[in-house]
Amino acid sequence: MRVLLVEDDCRVAAALSSALTRRGYRVEHAATVAAALAAAPCDLVLLDLTLPDGDGTELCRELRRRSAQIGIIAVTARGEERDRVLGLRLGADDYVVKPFSMVELQARIEAVLRRAARAAPEPDRITAGGLRIDVAARTVTVDDRPVALTRKEFDILVSLARQPGTVVPRERILLDVWGTTWADRHTVEVHVGSLRSKLGDSRLVETVRGVGYRLRGE
Repeated sequence: MRVLLVEDDCRVAAALSSALTRRGYRVEHAATVAAALAAAPCDLVLLDLTLPDGDGTELCRELRRRSAQIGIIAVTARGEERDRVLGLRLGADDYVVKPFSMVELQARIEAVLRRAARAAPEPDRITAGGLRIDVAARTVTVDDRPVALTRKEFDILVSLARQPGTVVPRERILLDVWGTTWADRHTVEVHVGSLRSKLGDSRLVETVRGVGYRLRGE
């Protein structure tokens, strides 16, 4: 999960980056509006509204204009009601006032990412080589052979199958299937192992060490 942290206070940015990295996020730090606008695409923006080269609320508006799917959380010392209302009206999904705890921020991040995932259109059927997934009926076949999966195994497979051939980080799978990124990574490994066994071809789901898993697209 890629997080863009827009924060001009270097000490705050360092502490937040370290805490988020420990939780499995990949963090890019931008200290200015210009740096934020030039940053690589991401899943979530943590946005301070007081920046040295511009207004964070206008940056929020521009980021939302660029992407309706990206999650944006204003993380700022501006705690007045009018500031909260303005931030939300300009496109922020949530608003956190400094000081805050990492437990609270983590919960808000997960809530925003879950809402973004639910808002994304879900295909009725997914095909990858000989693999066929009927999302609505929750059925799976491999080369026309029915495969019986548990609910978690099916959800993991759909998480991978949304982008066949692309590496899906463990944190994205945890969020899609368990609703949190703050969980035992061994849980994913166990379920993926069981999923591979039931699919009958261990090569269908590849492990990308230190990152996550990839469903073969062919």
